[in-house]
Amino acid sequence: MSQVAIEKKIPNFTIAATGGQNISLKDYSGKNIVIYFYPKDNTPGCTTEGQNFRDIHDKFKRANTVIFGVSRDSVKTHENFKAKHEFPFDLLSDKEEELCTLFDVIKEKKLYGKVHMGIERSTFLIDEKGFLRKEWRKVKVAGHVEEVFAAVKEL
Repeated sequence: MSQVAIEKKIPNFTIAATGGQNISLKDYSGKNIVIYFYPKDNTPGCTTEGQNFRDIHDKFKRANTVIFGVSRDSVKTHENFKAKHEFPFDLLSDKEEELCTLFDVIKEKKLYGKVHMGIERSTFLIDEKGFLRKEWRKVKVAGHVEEVFAAVKEL
């Protein structure tokens, strides 16, 4: 499967999600979709990012936009993370890195001098027809959610 590109249609995918469900992109035709990739549940930056999306979730909803968070954590870990922080959106478990590969978010990272492969914090905005309209890579959490919402309003 090739990788995504701006102004190109996103291929359909199906992936395990919180709530004991499988999420398919095709099921959200007619809605804008924000997919944000984050490294790991229950870490400071990832928690803050999720809380920021949670805090203005109603605005996204009124703008016909669905939010999904994605990491390589298990559905069980996601369920706990979602419940603990009262996220009103689903978290997708990409243990096999299929979505991560499609969106090209697995990058070489350094932590305490050690090099490893991990998710680079990234967000993607897909329009109601399934086309990628905007992407943010190497995301800094502060102010990011507001920037994403501004882009949704421009669709």
